[in-house]
Amino acid sequence: MPNQLERRKQIEQIAADLGFSGVRIGPASVPEAARTAFNDWLAQGCHGTMGYMARHADLRHDPDKLFPGALSIISVRLPYWPAKASDAHAQLANPDAAYVSRYALGRDYHKVIRNRLQKLADTLSTQFGEFNYRAFTDSAPVMEVALASQAGLGWKGKHTLSLDRTGSWYFLGELICDLPLTPDQPIESHCGDCTRCMDACPTGAITKAYKVDARRCISYLTIEHKGEIPEEFRKAIGNRIYGCDDCQLVCPWNRFTSEGDAEFDPRHKLDSATLLELYAWDENEFLNKMAGSAIRRIGFEQWQRNISIALGNATPSDAVINALRHKKTHSSALVKTHIEWALLQFAGS
Repeated sequence: MPNQLERRKQIEQIAADLGFSGVRIGPASVPEAARTAFNDWLAQGCHGTMGYMARHADLRHDPDKLFPGALSIISVRLPYWPAKASDAHAQLANPDAAYVSRYALGRDYHKVIRNRLQKLADTLSTQFGEFNYRAFTDSAPVMEVALASQAGLGWKGKHTLSLDRTGSWYFLGELICDLPLTPDQPIESHCGDCTRCMDACPTGAITKAYKVDARRCISYLTIEHKGEIPEEFRKAIGNRIYGCDDCQLVCPWNRFTSEGDAEFDPRHKLDSATLLELYAWDENEFLNKMAGSAIRRIGFEQWQRNISIALGNATPSDAVINALRHKKTHSSALVKTHIEWALLQFAGS
């Protein structure tokens, strides 16, 4: 039976072989400060229409309720920065281009990380003997950033994302297990007095350091929110049709990021597509091209809703107006509402 130091070295090596850029170990508990902050966030309604956040709050507070008998949590990160993608700033600056959050340009991270966590667990079982575990990656009531911070995998940035000296362009994953492992210590935050992420948010969703009001967040509005997007945010959404990266794009630590895993390289030219190109897709084309992508889960209706708003912020042209009018005749009531708003932006042009 390997000792604690040997176990640790084996875990690090296996994780590195699987492409994880970092691995740390923490206790099977959530810090009290994180639980309190989450409860306050819920009480203020900052979760918007994400009712599941409140329904499963007790599970988020206590990993033992998700996995009885948990002793340790192995936290890992997988980098996704798509170095081969078209320049993010240039795509955002072009009102006729479609901006898709960098994490969603390639394959669905849920599947990629879950598969690798399974391989990690299988290999550890071979080397340490059978043990019990559950694997998670943004797929269950787990306070991932709090657990990663507690284990020293990074610190919680003012934008609420996990961050370290190599930036924030990475996904998190966890193995909650009954292995008795020596926990790592948290690392010091290095955000200092920087507020670039807060200042850059197009809708003012980072209402104060370490707090994001989802109801104002473009990522929430374009992905999690299923209904009509409030008019007050439509101009600020600009050409962002799936998610938003503004708070990460301005973070000084992201100057030191490394190239992400090849699984997250752009597919179907999502890094450089125009709004009209993507708006021309019918539902079958959307479903086929987005197979294996995190984008597919929002569905075709939300996809059209989001692009309709972005076209309302595009350069006025006959092509844009005609595309909106044509789509309106075949769209749901939800999409039509946003098309009508978009067409109003061109009144008098």
